[in-house]
Amino acid sequence: MNLLFFLFQVFVISLSGVLAPGPVTAAAVSMGSRSKYAGTLIGIGHAIIEFPLMVLIMLGMDTLLKSASTQIVASLAGGGLLLVMAIQMLANLKTAAVLSGKAPKARPILTGLILSVSNPYFLLWWASVGLALATRATQLGIWAFALFAVVHWLCDCAWLQALSWTSFKGSNLLSTRGKQIVLVICSLALFLFGLFFIYTALGLLFKSS
Repeated sequence: MNLLFFLFQVFVISLSGVLAPGPVTAAAVSMGSRSKYAGTLIGIGHAIIEFPLMVLIMLGMDTLLKSASTQIVASLAGGGLLLVMAIQMLANLKTAAVLSGKAPKARPILTGLILSVSNPYFLLWWASVGLALATRATQLGIWAFALFAVVHWLCDCAWLQALSWTSFKGSNLLSTRGKQIVLVICSLALFLFGLFFIYTALGLLFKSS
Protein backbone atom coordinates (compact mmCIF):
# COMPACT_ATOMS: atom_id res chain seq x y z
CA MET A 1 0.00 0.00 0.00
CA ASN A 2 2.84 2.42 0.85
CA LEU A 3 4.42 1.71 -2.54
CA LEU A 4 1.17 2.29 -4.44
CA PHE A 5 0.57 5.57 -2.62
CA PHE A 6 4.14 6.65 -3.33
CA LEU A 7 3.81 5.85 -7.04
CA PHE A 8 0.57 7.83 -7.11
CA GLN A 9 2.49 10.78 -5.64
CA VAL A 10 5.19 10.34 -8.29
CA PHE A 11 2.53 10.31 -11.03
CA VAL A 12 0.80 13.49 -9.82
CA ILE A 13 4.00 15.43 -9.16
CA SER A 14 5.62 14.31 -12.42
CA LEU A 15 2.54 15.13 -14.46
CA SER A 16 2.19 18.58 -12.89
CA GLY A 17 5.80 19.27 -13.82
CA VAL A 18 5.65 18.03 -17.40
CA LEU A 19 2.39 19.90 -18.13
CA ALA A 20 4.13 23.21 -17.49
CA PRO A 21 5.01 24.79 -20.88
CA GLY A 22 8.71 24.92 -21.69
CA PRO A 23 11.26 24.52 -24.48
CA VAL A 24 10.80 20.74 -24.66
CA THR A 25 7.05 21.29 -25.09
CA ALA A 26 7.63 23.72 -27.95
CA ALA A 27 10.11 21.31 -29.56
CA ALA A 28 7.60 18.43 -29.34
CA VAL A 29 4.94 20.51 -31.07
CA SER A 30 7.22 21.84 -33.82
CA MET A 31 8.84 18.47 -34.56
CA GLY A 32 5.49 16.74 -34.24
CA SER A 33 4.30 18.65 -37.30
CA ARG A 34 6.78 16.53 -39.28
CA SER A 35 6.78 13.25 -37.35
CA LYS A 36 4.01 11.84 -35.15
CA TYR A 37 6.62 9.89 -33.14
CA ALA A 38 8.78 12.94 -32.38
CA GLY A 39 7.49 13.13 -28.80
CA THR A 40 8.60 9.58 -28.01
CA LEU A 41 12.01 10.20 -29.57
CA ILE A 42 12.42 13.43 -27.60
CA GLY A 43 11.43 11.45 -24.50
CA ILE A 44 14.16 8.90 -25.25
CA GLY A 45 16.72 11.69 -25.50
CA HIS A 46 15.39 13.07 -22.22
CA ALA A 47 15.76 9.64 -20.61
CA ILE A 48 19.41 9.36 -21.70
CA ILE A 49 20.09 12.31 -19.39
CA GLU A 50 17.46 11.69 -16.74
CA PHE A 51 18.06 8.06 -15.74
CA PRO A 52 21.80 8.45 -15.04
CA LEU A 53 21.05 11.78 -13.32
CA MET A 54 18.72 10.02 -10.87
CA VAL A 55 21.54 7.74 -9.79
CA LEU A 56 24.11 10.54 -9.63
CA ILE A 57 21.81 12.67 -7.47
CA MET A 58 21.56 9.84 -4.96
CA LEU A 59 25.37 9.79 -4.89
CA GLY A 60 25.49 13.46 -3.87
CA MET A 61 25.42 15.34 -7.17
CA ASP A 62 22.51 17.54 -6.02
CA THR A 63 25.01 19.96 -4.43
CA LEU A 64 26.67 20.49 -7.81
CA LEU A 65 23.33 21.06 -9.54
CA LYS A 66 22.40 23.76 -7.02
CA SER A 67 25.65 25.69 -7.52
CA ALA A 68 25.47 29.09 -9.22
CA SER A 69 28.21 28.21 -11.70
CA THR A 70 26.32 25.13 -12.94
CA GLN A 71 23.11 27.10 -13.35
CA ILE A 72 24.92 29.90 -15.23
CA VAL A 73 26.62 27.52 -17.66
CA ALA A 74 23.43 25.52 -18.22
CA SER A 75 21.37 28.68 -18.76
CA LEU A 76 23.81 30.19 -21.24
CA ALA A 77 24.23 26.93 -23.17
CA GLY A 78 20.49 26.21 -23.19
CA GLY A 79 19.59 29.78 -24.12
CA GLY A 80 22.08 29.83 -26.99
CA LEU A 81 20.82 26.50 -28.32
CA LEU A 82 17.19 27.62 -28.21
CA LEU A 83 18.01 30.84 -30.07
CA VAL A 84 19.85 28.90 -32.77
CA MET A 85 16.96 26.43 -33.11
CA ALA A 86 14.44 29.27 -33.39
CA ILE A 87 16.47 31.15 -36.00
CA GLN A 88 17.05 28.01 -38.07
CA MET A 89 13.36 27.16 -37.93
CA LEU A 90 12.39 30.62 -39.17
CA ALA A 91 15.09 30.58 -41.86
CA ASN A 92 13.88 27.24 -43.23
CA LEU A 93 10.14 27.95 -43.19
CA LYS A 94 9.80 27.83 -46.97
CA THR A 95 11.93 24.74 -47.57
CA ALA A 96 10.47 21.33 -48.30
CA ALA A 97 12.49 19.80 -45.47
CA VAL A 98 10.52 21.74 -42.87
CA LEU A 99 7.07 21.40 -44.39
CA SER A 100 7.28 17.77 -45.48
CA GLY A 101 6.45 14.88 -43.20
CA LYS A 102 9.95 13.44 -43.43
CA ALA A 103 11.89 14.40 -40.32
CA PRO A 104 15.23 12.78 -39.47
CA LYS A 105 14.70 10.38 -36.58
CA ALA A 106 17.99 11.14 -34.86
CA ARG A 107 17.28 14.83 -34.43
CA PRO A 108 14.41 14.61 -31.89
CA ILE A 109 16.50 12.29 -29.69
CA LEU A 110 19.41 14.72 -29.78
CA THR A 111 17.06 17.62 -29.12
CA GLY A 112 15.57 15.90 -26.07
CA LEU A 113 19.05 15.16 -24.76
CA ILE A 114 20.46 18.67 -25.25
CA LEU A 115 17.39 20.57 -24.05
CA SER A 116 17.31 18.45 -20.90
CA VAL A 117 20.95 18.82 -19.91
CA SER A 118 21.01 22.55 -20.73
CA ASN A 119 17.79 23.45 -18.88
CA PRO A 120 18.71 24.93 -15.46
CA TYR A 121 15.16 24.42 -14.18
CA PHE A 122 15.28 20.73 -15.04
CA LEU A 123 18.51 20.43 -13.03
CA LEU A 124 17.07 22.39 -10.11
CA TRP A 125 13.91 20.26 -10.09
CA TRP A 126 16.00 17.15 -9.72
CA ALA A 127 18.17 18.76 -7.05
CA SER A 128 15.06 19.53 -4.97
CA VAL A 129 11.72 17.84 -5.74
CA GLY A 130 13.31 14.96 -7.63
CA LEU A 131 15.81 14.37 -4.83
CA ALA A 132 13.01 14.13 -2.26
CA LEU A 133 11.13 11.58 -4.38
CA ALA A 134 14.27 9.58 -5.14
CA THR A 135 15.19 9.48 -1.44
CA ARG A 136 11.74 8.21 -0.53
CA ALA A 137 11.98 5.58 -3.28
CA THR A 138 15.28 4.23 -1.97
CA GLN A 139 13.76 3.92 1.50
CA LEU A 140 11.10 1.65 0.03
CA GLY A 141 13.67 -0.53 -1.76
CA ILE A 142 15.49 -0.96 -5.05
CA TRP A 143 12.34 -2.01 -6.91
CA ALA A 144 10.55 1.10 -5.69
CA PHE A 145 13.38 3.24 -7.06
CA ALA A 146 13.19 1.44 -10.42
CA LEU A 147 9.40 1.89 -10.57
CA PHE A 148 9.77 5.54 -9.57
CA ALA A 149 12.18 6.12 -12.47
CA VAL A 150 9.91 4.36 -14.99
CA VAL A 151 6.67 6.05 -13.84
CA HIS A 152 8.27 9.48 -13.89
CA TRP A 153 9.69 8.98 -17.38
CA LEU A 154 6.43 7.53 -18.73
CA CYS A 155 4.62 10.69 -17.60
CA ASP A 156 7.12 12.79 -19.55
CA CYS A 157 7.08 10.56 -22.61
CA ALA A 158 3.29 10.15 -22.76
CA TRP A 159 2.71 13.91 -22.66
CA LEU A 160 5.38 14.68 -25.27
CA GLN A 161 4.01 11.95 -27.54
CA ALA A 162 0.47 13.30 -27.12
CA LEU A 163 1.70 16.75 -28.12
CA SER A 164 3.59 15.54 -31.19
CA TRP A 165 0.74 13.25 -32.30
CA THR A 166 -1.78 16.09 -32.00
CA SER A 167 0.56 18.42 -33.87
CA PHE A 168 1.09 15.85 -36.63
CA LYS A 169 -2.63 15.22 -37.07
CA GLY A 170 -3.32 18.94 -37.07
CA SER A 171 -0.60 19.65 -39.62
CA ASN A 172 -2.11 17.10 -42.01
CA LEU A 173 -5.31 19.15 -41.99
CA LEU A 174 -3.52 22.46 -42.42
CA SER A 175 -2.47 24.11 -45.62
CA THR A 176 1.16 25.06 -46.22
CA ARG A 177 0.33 28.50 -44.87
CA GLY A 178 -1.20 26.96 -41.75
CA LYS A 179 1.90 24.84 -41.13
CA GLN A 180 4.07 27.91 -41.46
CA ILE A 181 2.00 29.74 -38.87
CA VAL A 182 2.33 26.84 -36.40
CA LEU A 183 6.10 26.73 -36.92
CA VAL A 184 6.39 30.50 -36.51
CA ILE A 185 4.58 30.29 -33.17
CA CYS A 186 6.83 27.43 -32.02
CA SER A 187 9.99 29.21 -33.15
CA LEU A 188 8.96 32.39 -31.34
CA ALA A 189 8.30 30.34 -28.20
CA LEU A 190 11.77 28.79 -28.44
CA PHE A 191 13.29 32.23 -29.04
CA LEU A 192 11.57 33.70 -25.95
CA PHE A 193 12.63 30.74 -23.79
CA GLY A 194 16.19 31.21 -25.06
CA LEU A 195 16.17 34.88 -24.11
CA PHE A 196 14.75 34.01 -20.69
CA PHE A 197 17.48 31.41 -20.08
CA ILE A 198 20.18 33.93 -20.97
CA TYR A 199 18.51 36.60 -18.82
CA THR A 200 18.51 34.13 -15.92
CA ALA A 201 22.20 33.36 -16.44
CA LEU A 202 23.15 37.05 -16.52
CA GLY A 203 21.12 37.67 -13.37
CA LEU A 204 22.94 34.89 -11.54
CA LEU A 205 26.27 36.10 -12.89
CA PHE A 206 25.78 39.65 -11.64
CA LYS A 207 24.44 38.38 -8.31
CA SER A 208 27.48 36.16 -7.70
CA SER A 209 30.04 38.80 -8.79
